[in-house]
Amino acid sequence: MTELLGRFDFDVIARWVQPGERVLDLGCGDGSLLTFLRAERAIRGYGIDNDPANVLVCVRNGVNALQFDLEQGLAGFEDDSFDHVIMSLSLQTVRHTVVLLREMLRVGHEAVVSFPNFGYRRHREAIARGRMPVSETLPYQWFDSPNVRFFTIADFEALCGERGIAVREAVYFDDGEVVVDDPNLNADMALYRLGRA
Repeated sequence: MTELLGRFDFDVIARWVQPGERVLDLGCGDGSLLTFLRAERAIRGYGIDNDPANVLVCVRNGVNALQFDLEQGLAGFEDDSFDHVIMSLSLQTVRHTVVLLREMLRVGHEAVVSFPNFGYRRHREAIARGRMPVSETLPYQWFDSPNVRFFTIADFEALCGERGIAVREAVYFDDGEVVVDDPNLNADMALYRLGRA
């Protein structure tokens, strides 16, 4: 789903990735993020997506990609195979969230995740009006959404604390601008750099 991200998100991720690192992008979509990181940081990257059309686009664009169901975990990868494992705007689409986060940190030295914040004020306002939110970060109607998890920044940070996942850095956005004041209310998207506790 990386095609939904703006350049601002790519820039932050590129700051967290060191030149020449090994990167695995889960839910890589058309491979845009890997292409960007290869150009900016000379990374060695691989993508995983469960949509065969996305994998085909990646291959046509020179991005190494595999078709793989993330619900099955990352058992095909050895411990510490990558420096960074990234999942951008896709964490809310998996059923086994905790298992996948553990797998990301087993396979990679660090994990980077971004997700839409369901606690965002505009989303709260939509629910107060009796409707499920639809926005740039949540572009689907309730009946055709790939999202299976609905969580907030506060929920995610509580999960990390409970499960011993170290939050090394976080950046919050609203329409591409960095949010500092009460991100759980004022940010439509969150981006985290995670490590092993």
